[in-house]
Amino acid sequence: MDRSCNNEIRQPNGRFASRADAMLRSRMLRDRVFSRMVRAFPMTSRTRFLITATFVCHLLLGPSIVTSQLLSAPSPRSSSSTPSSLQYQDVSWSAISQELDGPIIKLHQKAELHYGTYILYGDEITYNRDTGDSSAEGNVVLDGGPDDEHIQARRGTYNVRSESGRFEIVNGTTGMRLKATRLILTSPNPFAFTGKVVVKTGPEHYLVYDGTITTCQMPRPKWQFYAHEVDVQVGGNAKIYNSTFRLEGVPILFFPFATHPIEKRPRQTGFLIPNAGRSSIKGYIVGESVFWAINPSMDALLGTEYFSKRGWAPQGEFRAQPSETSFVDLNFFSVLDRLQGAANQGGADVRLTAEGNLHHFRGVANIDYLSSYVFRLAFSDVFAQAVNSEVNSTAFLSNATRGLFYDASMQRYQDFESANNDDVVAILHAPSFESFSVDHALGRSPFYWSYDAAVDGLERSDPPLHATIPNFSTAGLVERFDLNPSISLPLQFHGWSVRPELSLRDTLYTKQLLSSAAAGGIAEQSASSDAINRRALEGSVEIRPPVLERVFEGEFLGRKWKHVIEPRVVYNYVTGVNNFADIIRFDERDILSNTNEVEYSVVNRIYSKRRAGEPDDCSSLAMPTLLVGGAPPQNRIPWQRYEPAKDNPCHAQPQLREVVRWELAQKYFLDPTFGGALVDGQPNVLASTIDLTGIAFLTSARRLSPLISRLRVQTSSRTDLEWDVDYDFKSGIINNSTALLNYRIGQFTLGGGNAYLHILNATASGVLPAAVLTTPSFNQFRAVFGYGQVNKRGFSAATNLGFDGGTGSLQYSSVQLSYNWDCCGVSTEYRRFNLGTVRDENQLRFTFALANVGSFGNLRRQERLY
Repeated sequence: MDRSCNNEIRQPNGRFASRADAMLRSRMLRDRVFSRMVRAFPMTSRTRFLITATFVCHLLLGPSIVTSQLLSAPSPRSSSSTPSSLQYQDVSWSAISQELDGPIIKLHQKAELHYGTYILYGDEITYNRDTGDSSAEGNVVLDGGPDDEHIQARRGTYNVRSESGRFEIVNGTTGMRLKATRLILTSPNPFAFTGKVVVKTGPEHYLVYDGTITTCQMPRPKWQFYAHEVDVQVGGNAKIYNSTFRLEGVPILFFPFATHPIEKRPRQTGFLIPNAGRSSIKGYIVGESVFWAINPSMDALLGTEYFSKRGWAPQGEFRAQPSETSFVDLNFFSVLDRLQGAANQGGADVRLTAEGNLHHFRGVANIDYLSSYVFRLAFSDVFAQAVNSEVNSTAFLSNATRGLFYDASMQRYQDFESANNDDVVAILHAPSFESFSVDHALGRSPFYWSYDAAVDGLERSDPPLHATIPNFSTAGLVERFDLNPSISLPLQFHGWSVRPELSLRDTLYTKQLLSSAAAGGIAEQSASSDAINRRALEGSVEIRPPVLERVFEGEFLGRKWKHVIEPRVVYNYVTGVNNFADIIRFDERDILSNTNEVEYSVVNRIYSKRRAGEPDDCSSLAMPTLLVGGAPPQNRIPWQRYEPAKDNPCHAQPQLREVVRWELAQKYFLDPTFGGALVDGQPNVLASTIDLTGIAFLTSARRLSPLISRLRVQTSSRTDLEWDVDYDFKSGIINNSTALLNYRIGQFTLGGGNAYLHILNATASGVLPAAVLTTPSFNQFRAVFGYGQVNKRGFSAATNLGFDGGTGSLQYSSVQLSYNWDCCGVSTEYRRFNLGTVRDENQLRFTFALANVGSFGNLRRQERLY
C-alpha cells in the first residue's frame, strides 16, 4: 500500500467530520420515522391499489460540503472512524471507508453521494465516475430536488447524470421536509407513497408498482389508495391505474383509472367523485360532474343530478379571475321536473357575479334570473334563499373624480306576490345615468354646493288587483329627467352646530298615472302618454346642540366608563308637489311629497376603556359563519369560502370600545296630510316616512310618527346584541320589533332572534282601496347553536332552527355533525323544510373529505352550517 496516496485520500479534517455527524443525526431521526412505515405497510402482489396524492416527511440537509478535488493516482482501501469527503467534478462523496479501483469507487458504512440538489445515502454504495452509475444496499435513501422528493428503500441502482434508477421495497414522499423534529409542508399537495418497485425514469418522473398513496399521518393512516401502477410526474400529475380506495383497510371503491394533480396549483380537467343522497320529495339522488381547467385563470364545472322522483337537474359554474382586482362567476341550476300540470315545479335559476377595474372606472354586475318563485321554494337548499320572494339584478359602471361621481347602470327588480308566476311586480331601469357630488366650497365664501342628477329609462308592470281589472303596465319605457342642486351654510358656535340647506328639484316624466273607477270600487290604473313635470322647493335646518358627556370615577369590571348624549333636531319643509297622485312610482325619486315636519332624536353612547397591558384576545372564533341576522363574513370573490386568518389569529383588543349605542327618534308633522298626498284608509309610502323607518305606518292623517328605538350592545368582539323597535302611540301597538343575539365563548356558538311585523298590504305602484286591505302579522323565531370549529380535529356540531309564531310550525330545521381526523373528515346533515303546500321535505346529506384529494357526497361546502 502506498502510504502517501492513502494519506491524501483520507484527508482527516475536523470540520468535515462535524458536518457529517450533524447529517448523520438528522438522517437517523428520519430513518426512525420511515422504518415504522415499512413495518406498517407490507406489500403483496395480489393487491390492486389506487394511488392518490398524500404527504409524509422529508429531510432538508445543509449545503454540500466543499472538498478538495480527487487526485488521479489509484487508491487502495482507506478507513476511518468518521466519514471522509471527496469530490470529482460536480459529484462528491463521503464514507467511513472507501476503495478506488480505476473509475470505480466503493463506499462502506455511512456512505453518501452528493450531486446537484440530491443526496444518495446507503450502507454500501458503488459509484462509477465515468458512467455516473451507482448501486446502493441497505438503508438506501434518495433526498432532494425542487419538490423535496424523498425515497427510502432496501436497495437500488441510480445514475446521477440521467437522474434515473430503480428501487425496491420503497417508502417515499414529495412536498415535505423534516426539519429538526418538525414536519414542514413545502407544497399545497404533499403525499406519501409505498411500492414494491419504484422506477425513476427521469429528473422528476416516477413509476410506482404495487403500492399505496395517502395524505394521512403514518404509521396508521385512516385511508389509502392501493394501485397496481402509478405514473407520477413530480410537480405535475399522478396517473393511477387499477386502484381501490380503502378505509381502515376495508376496500370501498374500485377505479380502473384516475388522475390526481400534485402541482402547486392543482387544477386539471377530469371527472369528479360522484355524489349521492336522499330526499323525501326528490327521492334518491345521484350526480356526476366534470371539471374543465380552461387556463390558469379560468375554469368551468358542468354536471347533473338525477332525482328518482322528479327527473334530471342540470347545473354548472363558470369562474374566471383575469387579475387580482377582477373576477367573473356564473352559476346555473335547473330541474327538468317530469311531473305534469300544476304539480310541475321545474325551472331555472341563473346568477352572474362579476367585478373589475378599467383605468379609473369600476364595473360591477349582480344578475339574477329566476324562472318562477315556485321553483325556488321547492328546490333551493338554503332556507333564507328559498323564502326570498324578491329577485334583484344590477349592473353598473362608476367613476369618482374629486368628489364627483358618475354612474351608468341597469337594474331589474321582481317581487313575486304569490306562488303564481304571473303574480309579480316588475320594475326595470334600463338605462340609467346618474351623477352626484359631495359638498364643495363655493369659492372663498362660507357656502357649500352639491347636486344630484339622473336620466333614466323606466318600465313597470303590476299584477291586477281584481279579476275584472287588467294588470298595470307602462307599455314601454318612461323617460325621466331629474335635477336637484342644493346649497348649504354650515355654522358652528360654542359647541353648537347649525346647517341650513336650500335645494330645488325639477323632475320631468314622459308618461303619467291615470286612475278611473272600476267594478268593486277598485280603481283601474293605466299609464298615459302625456308628459308631466314635478317641481319642488325644499328647505331644511339641522341643529346639533353641544354633546353632553360624563366620565365616571373609579373602575367597573376593570375598565373606565364614559357616557355621551348626542341630541339632534331637523326641520324640513317641502312645497310645490301638487301632482303627487299622477306620478308613477319606480323608486325613491318618485315618492317626494309636500311636508312640514320636525324630527328630533337623541343618541346615548357608553364607552369603556381597558387598562394598559390587558392581554389580547388570541383564541380563534368558534364558528364565524354561524350567526343570526346579517350576512356572515365573506370574501370578495364569491367562490372563496371565508376562513379566519391563520397567520395572525391574535386579535388586539381595542383600547376604547363603544359598548352601548341607543338611538331614539320621532317626527312631528305640522302638515298631517302632506299637501294632499295622503289617502285615508290606505298605507302610504312617502319620502318623509322612509327616512325614518322602512315600515309603512301612514294610513290616516296624524301628527306623531311611531317612536323609533335602535339599541346595540357589544361588550366584546364575541358578543353582539341588537333590538330595533317601532312603537306607534296612536294605535298603541308595536309595528316592528327585531331582536338579535350572537354570543361566542370558547368552542361554543350561540344565537337567537325574533322578527315581528304588523303591517298593511299595499301595491308598490300606488294605493290600495280599503275593501281589499288586510293586516297580517309576521312573527318569526330563529335559533342557532354550535360546538367546535370548521377545521377542528375531533367532534363538531351545529343546529339551526326557524319557527313561525303565526302558524305555530317549525318552518326549517337543520343539524350538522362532523368528525375530523388529521387527513380526512366526515360530515352529515339533516334538513327539514315545511313551506306550506309547496314544500314539505326531509333531506339527509353527507360528505366524506380527503385532504388534498377531494370529497364524496352531496353536502356542498357553501351550504353547510359551518
